[in-house]
Amino acid sequence: MIRVIFYLFLLFTSMLFGQTNEKEQVQASVDTFFEGFHKGDTTLMKSVMADKVIMQTAYRNKEGKDILVNEEIDKLIKAIANRPKEQKWDERLLDYSIQVDGNMANAWTPYEFWFNDQFSHCGVNSFQLFKDGDKWKIIYLIDTRRRSTCGKE
Repeated sequence: MIRVIFYLFLLFTSMLFGQTNEKEQVQASVDTFFEGFHKGDTTLMKSVMADKVIMQTAYRNKEGKDILVNEEIDKLIKAIANRPKEQKWDERLLDYSIQVDGNMANAWTPYEFWFNDQFSHCGVNSFQLFKDGDKWKIIYLIDTRRRSTCGKE
C-alpha cells in the first residue's frame, strides 16, 4: 500500500511540475515576442510566431460603439522593422495568467503602453499558442485598448 501511495505521489508531482514547466515555456515565448518588439528585432519576434498569425484589436470608439478590427500581422512586423530609432515603444506587461491544455495555451497579459516615455493607453493582450514540436508558437493575438479606465488620468 505504501508503494502505491508513493507512486501516486510521484505521478502527481511530475504532472504538477510538468504543467509549471509548460507555463514557463509559454511565458518565455511571450517574453521573446516582446523582447523583439522593444528591440525592433522582427526575426526574434517571428521565432515565436506561427507562419500564419491572426491578430485583432477590440476597443470602444468615441461614440461608445464597440469595435473589433482585424489586423494584418505583416503590418505590425513592417511597422516595427521601420520604426524610427528615436521612437521608443514600451509595452509593459503587468501580469501573466497562463493556462495550458496539451499542445494549446492561452496567455492573458494586462499591459500599459508608453510612447517615448509618455503614457499612451492600457489594455489586455490575449495570446493563443500552439506547441509546435518543442516550441510554443503564437497563433492568435487579440488586444484591448483604452485610455479612460487606466487610472493614469
